[in-house]
Amino acid sequence: MRTQKISSREDLTALHERLQTRWDPTRKRIHVCLGTGCKACGGAEVFDSLRTALEQMHLDREIDLIRTGCHGFCERGTLVVVEPRGILYTAVSGADARQIVQKTLVDGKVIRRLLYTSPSSNGHRGKKLTTVAEIPFYEHQHRTALRLNGHIDPTDIHHYIRERGYAALAKVLFDKTREQVIEEVTDSGLRGRGGGGFPTGLKWRFCRDSPGDKKYVICNADEGDPGAFMDRSILEGNPHAVLEGMAIGAYAMGADEGYIYIRAEYPLAIERLRIAIDQMRRSGLLGSNIMGSDFHFDLHIKEGAGAFVCGEETALMASIEGNRGMPRPRPPFPAVRGLFESPTNINNVETWANVPLILDRGPAWFGDMGTPGSKGTKIFSLVGKVNNTGLVEVPMGMPLRRLIEDIGGGVQQGKKIKAVQTGGPSGGCLPARLLDLPIDYESLAQAGSIIGSGGLVVMDDATCMVDLARYFLTFTQSESCGKCTPCRLGTKRMLRLLERICAGDGTQGDIDELETLAISVKQTSLCGLGQTAPNPVLTTLRYFRHEYEEHVHDKHCRAATCRGLVTAPCQHTCPAGVQAHRYVRLCGLGRFGSAYQVVRETLPLPSVCGTVCFHPCETRCKRGGLDEPISIRALKGAAVRFGRRAEASMTRPKRRSGKR
Repeated sequence: MRTQKISSREDLTALHERLQTRWDPTRKRIHVCLGTGCKACGGAEVFDSLRTALEQMHLDREIDLIRTGCHGFCERGTLVVVEPRGILYTAVSGADARQIVQKTLVDGKVIRRLLYTSPSSNGHRGKKLTTVAEIPFYEHQHRTALRLNGHIDPTDIHHYIRERGYAALAKVLFDKTREQVIEEVTDSGLRGRGGGGFPTGLKWRFCRDSPGDKKYVICNADEGDPGAFMDRSILEGNPHAVLEGMAIGAYAMGADEGYIYIRAEYPLAIERLRIAIDQMRRSGLLGSNIMGSDFHFDLHIKEGAGAFVCGEETALMASIEGNRGMPRPRPPFPAVRGLFESPTNINNVETWANVPLILDRGPAWFGDMGTPGSKGTKIFSLVGKVNNTGLVEVPMGMPLRRLIEDIGGGVQQGKKIKAVQTGGPSGGCLPARLLDLPIDYESLAQAGSIIGSGGLVVMDDATCMVDLARYFLTFTQSESCGKCTPCRLGTKRMLRLLERICAGDGTQGDIDELETLAISVKQTSLCGLGQTAPNPVLTTLRYFRHEYEEHVHDKHCRAATCRGLVTAPCQHTCPAGVQAHRYVRLCGLGRFGSAYQVVRETLPLPSVCGTVCFHPCETRCKRGGLDEPISIRALKGAAVRFGRRAEASMTRPKRRSGKR
């Protein structure tokens, strides 16, 4: 459908009704996920192959082929949903296209090999699940900000308008004052989803009440946490929700210009944002006299260079202004003096995406979800050692255990959960005993962690918590802008201490110094990066201090990941407790006789070891400190055979040489 100019509220209503009338929910459709994850799995080829198959079978007029944004189940891509039955096919390739059209859409049958097989232990284990509604990954979610992801074409504004898109903006422009809009956002209890959790309505009020003829609104899409892709998926799958939210906020605060600050590493999100903004302009929903009102608003995209510190709002504004992205002291806050010295409001992608729903459905609807202090839902990127990784949206207050076990399908290979990292590299590591903790701002803060932007990493018992703290601190230290001394020097010193402990050179004084430094950096750094960078260190010291003690006093890494403490795999993993690193090295040189004597010093019958050992060290051979990838199974077999011969020679009588 050609883009239509919307010059009044009545035009929008008429277009919505026309689109609804043309929509047939019983019509056959194929939805192909073309988010970044599925595109990387060959989604574009799948889409083209399905289109070719429909054309060759003369079904392209009867069956709709729709590109969609991210479904969230990224590791199972490419994802294809066949409507109206809601059949979900996973790991689809271009070669499957013709069979999907013929067998499912024409013959009405299900292709079982493309169905999702559940790994969960909640009654579905090993079952082939056909529809989206049956799959626990989706069944236990409560999607609001992600409600249209996977259902609409993000490059077609009419798909969004059909689903009541821009109805909230029309209601605001013609039925509500600026004060009423801010009151509704305040009453909803919406808090910033970018990590700080500051009340959104209060933030808007500060900006509105600040004097100044020129005001700005900014969308912070500089998503820099490793493993986080919440904002990217919203922008790829439903950019109009964010743009409508920004327009509503601009009206409420008296702003006439806005910026979307997005990292350049998100080319697909940027492409779809540009398409959406262009469609808004041509539809009369952006620019002067929007929908015939006296409201003027325009938007710009600013691509960031990928600096993690630019997620901090003052550094972000400096980057938009063309300066180096470095934070500045506050006050004055951006609501008083922000972008180009004008009052400015900054919210992240997820926050803006919730605004149209609140204004359309009312603050009570949003407030009924979540907890009294943390209302609504939150999107998390669930990654790590879980069976179902991906993007999930759940009500605030859901226990961590339910998110990991019911939605995530539990830990891979039946292992045990050791810890959960919430809040990305600036978050905290919580032990398995706290899995019943509700996910809300207050509960996680009391435990020493944060919600952050929504990163959630699950770790099993093969994870070294000291090495994990070192890994996250490596990231935050390298991303420090260096402006303030505590962050610039403190994180560097902390990292050196962690590297020394992981290398086996640590002392008891190092642990004490590390803890003191972490507290000082947290309390004295200028911006949020430095203030939260010590969180992984502080929480691992709080909940896993015994592992630090083992590294320092016993020179032992129970996970066998710190190379400086693992001279050979058998030292860490031998079920009999044999400290036989010399045995492995001698076997590697082919000196089985000498190796046998080493083991004889510890075990009376070394051949028994090869009989009962379940070879736990084989998978850790390379990282365990060996110079060559020696096959431990082969070495044991050779040593056992030599041991048996040696034992036999000890028990049988010596043969006489026959010489006098």
